[in-house]
Amino acid sequence: MSHALIKSIQSKAQSAIDWAAVGRRIRELRGFDMNQAEFSRRIGVTQGHLSRLERGEKEPGAAVLFAISQEFGKSVDWLLTGKAFVEGKKRVGKDPSDPG
Repeated sequence: MSHALIKSIQSKAQSAIDWAAVGRRIRELRGFDMNQAEFSRRIGVTQGHLSRLERGEKEPGAAVLFAISQEFGKSVDWLLTGKAFVEGKKRVGKDPSDPG
């Protein structure tokens, strides 16, 4: 696969996620009963990093999304899209890991 094609695919995938909306959902999840210092401690990031996530200035990595999901009982799908479950596209063709 060419470098240009990979960049194009990555760009489309990144633009599909509204990082400001992800930040708003993180802020909503934190609520008014918990300060940033406590929330950030519970998910293993600094308060400054959490602040940038909530403002949509930084993209949370998989580890941070997973930590939030595990600690606060929300799916990664919800954090990224605002929907409880995002149904995947149907596969066309055989799964190469399927022995049958």
